Amino acid sequence: MTRNSGRPASLADVARLARVSVPTAPRVITRSARVSEDKVERVEAAIIALGYRPNGAARALVSGIQNIVVVLASNTTYYGYAATIRGIEEAARAAEHLVMIVVIESEDEAHVRDAVRLALSQPVAGVIVLKSDRAGVALPATIPVAVASGSPDETHAQALIDEFAGGRATTEYLLTLGHRTVHHVSVPPSGVGEDERTRGSRAALVSADTDAPPVIPASWDPGSGRRIGSAIARRADMTGTLCGNDEIAMGIVRGLTDEGVDVPGKVSVVGFDDHPLAGLWRPGLTTVNQDFPALGRRAYMLLTEVMAGRQEPDSTREPTRLIVRESAAPPSPRGRRHLP
Repeated sequence: MTRNSGRPASLADVARLARVSVPTAPRVITRSARVSEDKVERVEAAIIALGYRPNGAARALVSGIQNIVVVLASNTTYYGYAATIRGIEEAARAAEHLVMIVVIESEDEAHVRDAVRLALSQPVAGVIVLKSDRAGVALPATIPVAVASGSPDETHAQALIDEFAGGRATTEYLLTLGHRTVHHVSVPPSGVGEDERTRGSRAALVSADTDAPPVIPASWDPGSGRRIGSAIARRADMTGTLCGNDEIAMGIVRGLTDEGVDVPGKVSVVGFDDHPLAGLWRPGLTTVNQDFPALGRRAYMLLTEVMAGRQEPDSTREPTRLIVRESAAPPSPRGRRHLP
């Protein structure tokens, strides 16, 4: 007997080829009941012959075991997202959970709903929402949920990095160097309103009783930083710049040097995240270190508490560290300096 190549093999196909009843085939697959050795051998041979692949949701229904942790993320390509997912995967693998990543590519309600429906079609033990508030709203209340990073969320257990303190510390550092104010180039926030980095920077400017310039929005594309850097080169009032992440900071440095403006002689540029390339960039990028793999591991541990039945596990918040390198310096008393 051969399977029709136009459709996947079913349990009925396996049972027919193995000459067993349809209920017997899943018992062999899940080991949920005693089956004679002869039948086990016949079913296993039929699975191989037909290339049968068990449906995860159906198998979980029979066995009662749900072993997939879903990560909902709006992006997986940038450093912070990828490193956080790595931490989640490491912790989940140690606990014998599989990780499935579902990317929420837009805020469109139908798109979010369809992506969540796809994720929940699997035997899901729980969900970690990674900086994607709309996805969190769309989840059924019966699914265990934890949130990684983003703005504080009182609805779910949340693993946070203190981005507010990081934004404040970097702005205070630039002010201490002698910059009159600090211009913030932001990345798109997660959720509604300003992100924590922007709020922290603004709080430092208010405390210093200095002007808080309008935020300059960048996209996630480092090329947007390069374009902003070229524009900054033509502004004499911008000597200190805090960027929403290191990729944007690198783009700004490139845009400034394209225009012949020295960093940090004319403009100091500070990043955020401590990207692996930050120390290799020229000049070495002063930035804020965030331990993203540890963030992922903490988010997974919070999820396990929710899955174990704790209704209100305590959210966690870890500090950031300012990493001082060569891209920030006191403003030049001679004003604009061009590269030789």
